[in-house]
Amino acid sequence: MPTEDDNAIARLSAGEIAAKVKAKAISALEVTEAALRRMEVLEPYIQAFSVPTPDLARAAAAAVDARIAAGEDPGPLAGAPVGIKDLVATKGVVTAMGSRLYEGWVPEEDDIVVERLKAAGAVIVGKTNVPELGYSGVGHNPLGLTTRNPWNLALTPGGSSAGSGASVASGVTPFAIGSDGGGSIRIPSAHSGLFGMKASMGRVPLYPGCRDERYPGVSSWESLEHIGPMSRTVADSALMLSVIAAGPDMRDRYSIPGPEFDWITAAKPGSLKSLRVAYSADWGYAPVDPEVRRVVGEAARVFEVDLGCIVEEAHPGWEDPGPFFWTLVAAETDLTGMRRMITGREDEVSPHLVALVQKEWTGAEFTDAKTIRKMVVNRMWRFMERYDILLTPTLAVPPFPVHMQGPEIIDGQMVDSGRWLAFTFPLNMTGQPAASIPAGFTKDGLPVGLQIIGRHLDDAMVLRASAAFEAARPWAHVWPPLVRDLGL
Repeated sequence: MPTEDDNAIARLSAGEIAAKVKAKAISALEVTEAALRRMEVLEPYIQAFSVPTPDLARAAAAAVDARIAAGEDPGPLAGAPVGIKDLVATKGVVTAMGSRLYEGWVPEEDDIVVERLKAAGAVIVGKTNVPELGYSGVGHNPLGLTTRNPWNLALTPGGSSAGSGASVASGVTPFAIGSDGGGSIRIPSAHSGLFGMKASMGRVPLYPGCRDERYPGVSSWESLEHIGPMSRTVADSALMLSVIAAGPDMRDRYSIPGPEFDWITAAKPGSLKSLRVAYSADWGYAPVDPEVRRVVGEAARVFEVDLGCIVEEAHPGWEDPGPFFWTLVAAETDLTGMRRMITGREDEVSPHLVALVQKEWTGAEFTDAKTIRKMVVNRMWRFMERYDILLTPTLAVPPFPVHMQGPEIIDGQMVDSGRWLAFTFPLNMTGQPAASIPAGFTKDGLPVGLQIIGRHLDDAMVLRASAAFEAARPWAHVWPPLVRDLGL
């Protein structure tokens, strides 16, 4: 059972943990043991971790302590516990990706972000749960793992970075790795009451996920996928980005040179006076739950009233590109390899994934989707010429019950089960930086996310605006009912 000291550690940010470990005020091993004890208590409720790695975590923590004892620099993340999404390769650790097709698969190499986190002194405490191969915005899969929301255990924390969201929201780790091909960092951040950021396309190199032809289920979403942080504070996400977005890697042809700004400095609160801000409550067409509309509208007013921005309600001006987004996903999926893997095992695979892979796609569908993507990109950059940032809801609905793909009624309208994701995936089509930040709570006490979108490559502005909003409306001191009920 966690001690009072364990609970105090769980309330520290990753930056505070690293500072204390470096100063020898606490050891990395003590931090790790506190995180593991907290995980042991919380896992029966939330099932955030598909594969806990306690022995590897203890060894990594001991190595950090040894470097400090030897007078060496342990790295900027010294001793900070982190969860790694189970779509991200980890050498020597099972990476099943929520799929029976990959059950028991052990990668032979680490993903680039895992390499960088280890080198920076972070301590990996486990792999976090996902829906099958990440092809969903929730947190259940055919392996029988269902991640639950610490704010209400009957509800989903969002996905596909579901376990990462639940881990951070409940304080097992101060931050975690998520990946985002259509919103999968921002979705669980919104539903779990966290900050999560999808940096600009290419800022964080990806490999082998989305890059290696040896793994059909992994080699997909190449021009859509981003890896990034989820945390309780803006500063902790910036700290992680300073490590994982430290420049290009030859294994990722989309990776770009390091930024002209400092991630940590960009996340310090400052004046936003006279910043030009667009606010779109619904893209001009999307149904939105009334409570989400209320909470996000109040958050938008904070930018105008409290932060001195010039806020205008405006929409980029496209029709719903949702069907074309999923065509792009199919185009970037190794359909031949996936069909070979699924054949004869259809009953073991998520029905929506079987349907996507086995559909007889046409060349015209793929080229039409690329044309629509170009339209979305062009309308967005023309729109953003007039504004510094764009605000929207992150999601159209609050958290909903587990074992659903999405609600079929939003604000009284019948919709398909993916319509609640209307606000996230367009930013994967454009590659712009976008973050979800806690906007407030529904009348039922459920978290709602505000999406902050920057211009092409203007990650620094997204962090700056996020930090200013966080300072005006802080949230990190508010913990889910489960944590309070368990005395954690």
